[in-house]
Amino acid sequence: MNDQLRVRRQKLEELRDKGIEPYGARKFDRQDLASTLEKKYGKDDKEELNNDMPKTKIAGRMLAKRGKGKVGFADLYDRTGKIQIYVRKDIVGDDNYKIFKKSDIGDFLGIDGEVMKTDTGELTIRAHHVTFLAKALRPLPDKYHGLKDVEQIYRQRYLDLITNRKSYMRFVHRTQIIQAIRDYLNNRHFLEVETPVLHNIPGGAEARPFKTHHNALDIDLYMRIALELPLKRLIVGDMERVYEIGRVFRNEGLDTQHNPEFTELESYAAYWDFHDVMDEAEGIIRAAAKVVTDDGKITYQGTQIDLGKPFRRVHMVDLIKEKTGIDFWKPMSLEEATKIAEDHDIKVEKFWKVGHIINAFFEKYCQDTIVDPTFVYGHPVEVSPLAKKNADDPRFTDRFEIYIMGEEYGNAFSELNDPDDQRARFEAQMEERAAGNDEADLIDEDYLRAMEYGMPPTGGLGIGIDRLVMLLTDAPAIRDVLLFPTMRPEKVEGVDEEVKEDLKKKNKKN
Repeated sequence: MNDQLRVRRQKLEELRDKGIEPYGARKFDRQDLASTLEKKYGKDDKEELNNDMPKTKIAGRMLAKRGKGKVGFADLYDRTGKIQIYVRKDIVGDDNYKIFKKSDIGDFLGIDGEVMKTDTGELTIRAHHVTFLAKALRPLPDKYHGLKDVEQIYRQRYLDLITNRKSYMRFVHRTQIIQAIRDYLNNRHFLEVETPVLHNIPGGAEARPFKTHHNALDIDLYMRIALELPLKRLIVGDMERVYEIGRVFRNEGLDTQHNPEFTELESYAAYWDFHDVMDEAEGIIRAAAKVVTDDGKITYQGTQIDLGKPFRRVHMVDLIKEKTGIDFWKPMSLEEATKIAEDHDIKVEKFWKVGHIINAFFEKYCQDTIVDPTFVYGHPVEVSPLAKKNADDPRFTDRFEIYIMGEEYGNAFSELNDPDDQRARFEAQMEERAAGNDEADLIDEDYLRAMEYGMPPTGGLGIGIDRLVMLLTDAPAIRDVLLFPTMRPEKVEGVDEEVKEDLKKKNKKN
């Protein structure tokens, strides 16, 4: 225990000696927040306010303290911001002033007082009584410089929130963005539903699942990798318009764009096609953007993006031709496509077909060039096992992805509703799996059975909430918009060994 911890614990005992339990306050009847005080009195004339001095009660964490002798100032922070307090010994009394003087940065205080303005015009609460609410035993990082250790920011998010107001507001905006999306969909007669997190078969996306075991049923289960198939079962059940915002899990790597668990929106609307869903996606993104901008213009990592203007809509094959000059509209054999791929430094996997090569060309030569919001549509059927084939050219599907600044923000399509075609697609996926693609879909017999009862034409959409929040709050990495990102376990010196020893003793007893 270092000196600062010792001193704080001594102060803890001093409070108890005075009959004050440092953690004994059950509640504090706060009357105002920093923001409500600013709204009520921020524009008031100093002289008029100081003559009236309305009473209030506030509470918060003390993050700054100054003054000496018989007068002190401090900054209390609540969830809406900062309010200054002014404490005089001759007003609060000797004993109460000692409590204030002994309080540390990080402690929680309640203040009964009056609203006033200082000579500089700062809104301030002149204390009549200071109530001690909770003791901070550990010193906080320097509020004005924040946490410098990036790993500590993610491991100890609570410290980041205390010392970094920008980070705090980013998570406030995240909640508001999700609410804006809900409002948009609810106003268009979508029903928000909940579907299982544990699946018998992982499906709805190409990804490695997390696997677990249910002891009572003695079966393996998988954490969901997508929300898609349960939601489309509800379309079969005549719910017509449904959506879910929930966590999905993929047993894959971590980088600035990926975390093993993340939040996804998926929505499905009967009688829509992918053109309708483009309009829906554009509306959702604009509604979310209103949380942070009035005109639809944002800046992401130094680049200005206008989310208010119509999004570009371009076929994948046309974009490839635009960027490389190669025309994949022309029918070609797998051998011809493979030769073109090899000439352009694209490694062809053994299970690939022409559609895989087209998709690889887009990813290598086109994706990173997209800056403004763009719908790229017409994905090959080989990489779109759940999308409806295009009526004019069955090599491609009525599917699109949303790209901004070279990153994908959503995936959507006219849903495949032919159960026989769906079975053939699942079987093709199984062939890919046998050839080495361990992320290919498995056959979901119950989903096929549901489709056989009849599924109307349907438009479906998936949007990654985390990436959208990153875009709208100018966050460079997904960890910056996740309160608790996935991290390697932290080894705390002395503690890990104690835990291991304790587990050994328990195992011996068992």
